[in-house]
Formats: sequence, structure tokens, C-alpha cells
Amino acid sequence: MSTPTTPAPPVRLIIVDDDPLVRAGLALMLGGAAGVDIVGEGADGSEVAALVDRLRPDVVLMDIRMPGMDGLAATELLRRRPDAPEVVVLTTFHADEQVLRAIRAGAAGFVLKDTPPARIVDAVRRVAAGEPVLSPAVTRRLMARAAGGVTDDRSARRARARRRYAALAERERDVAAAVGRGSSNAEIAAALHLSVATVKAHVSRILARLELNNRVQIALLVHDAGLLDEDEDEDRGGGGGGGRDD
Repeated sequence: MSTPTTPAPPVRLIIVDDDPLVRAGLALMLGGAAGVDIVGEGADGSEVAALVDRLRPDVVLMDIRMPGMDGLAATELLRRRPDAPEVVVLTTFHADEQVLRAIRAGAAGFVLKDTPPARIVDAVRRVAAGEPVLSPAVTRRLMARAAGGVTDDRSARRARARRRYAALAERERDVAAAVGRGSSNAEIAAALHLSVATVKAHVSRILARLELNNRVQIALLVHDAGLLDEDEDEDRGGGGGGGRDD
């Protein structure tokens, strides 16, 4: 006789947006969704810390542009805390510079304000489960935006990223580079002849070793180190070597 499974508890969600109409609309859209429990709302980033202390949410859905403390500053403060909830930022732009900064600060992804309700619900659930909400295409756009700074800044960022990348074990570097290319765990497992569980373990160790919050930050580190540029150079040159077994 099979043992009945216990349903997962609902995702505890806080909505933070300075526009009361937006908050009301999000609450209406998300409040009736199965598996999501809206436990609180805030109108400014400065309210987030107290709301989190009191309500213990799993996810904060955070507007990035607010007149007091904006969502970027609130995300930076929140993600420095131990056991911080995941953060999904709300924006009106696909590749806003502030979105990139929020992801560097530890946000698990972003959704556009005109995203269909079902997709916002899906994003909240996925982030709560530890899966960042950024498609490979959006990640590439954000990375391209990151590369648009001053040359000296890019050079210093590349040197820092390469030092951090070099601190990883060889197989961890392989996995990190694959994450940077936008590969899923299953795709990485197939390419490196590993199990999906082993890939997940490598990703967890990379996050811990580099003190990162999610795999999007791994991808940004790989980009900052210039490793994707090297891949493109090798592809153009027709180079390639055989794989190796663990």
C-alpha cells in the first residue's frame, strides 16, 4: 500500500510596491492561486526588513523603483541577512541596469509588470523551490548590458572574477562554465557524463565556495571572467578536445 504524500506548504509571499493599485492587482491575481499565501504587503523598501522579521516569507516580490528606499537597496540589505527569503524584482524593462544590479545583489530573478498572472505565480513557485527565474536569452541580454561599462572597470572585474573562478576545483569550473552558457542541470549532466544529482551537488558547492546566492550569479561570474568569450574564440577556430571521465 502506498504511503500518502503530505502536500507542500504554500509559498509565503510578501508584495512590495509603492503603487497601491499595483499591490491590489497583484494581490488579486496571486491571492487565489493554489500554493501561494500572501502574508503581507509593503509600500517602500524601508518596510521590508520589519515585514520579513514579523512574517517570515519565503519570497518577496519587490518593485525595483520606489521613491523612498528602492527595491535595489532593499534587496541588497535583505540578502545580507542569514536565512533571507528569495527576492523576485518587478520591473517594466527587460534589461534594466538596475535589474542587473539587483541580481548581483542576490535577487533570484525578475518578472515584468505586464507578465500574465499564471507566469508570475509560476515564477514565485520556482524561486521558492530554488530555481532562478531568468531564461538563457534574458541572461545573455543582462550580461551584454554588464559588459557595457568603462574598460578599466571591465578589466578589474575580469581579474577579480578569474581569481575567484580559479579557486574552484577542476570539475566545479566545468560546471560553472556550463551554467554560464545557460545550460540546465540535465544538459550539464549529459555533457559532462555525470548524474543530475552530482551536478546539483557541484552547483551547491560552487555557491558555497564563492559565497553566491544562485546560479544566475554563477553565470555572471563566468561572463565577468571572459570565459564565454574564450568559448566563442575556440568555436570560431574550430578547436576542440575530447572529454574526460571522472
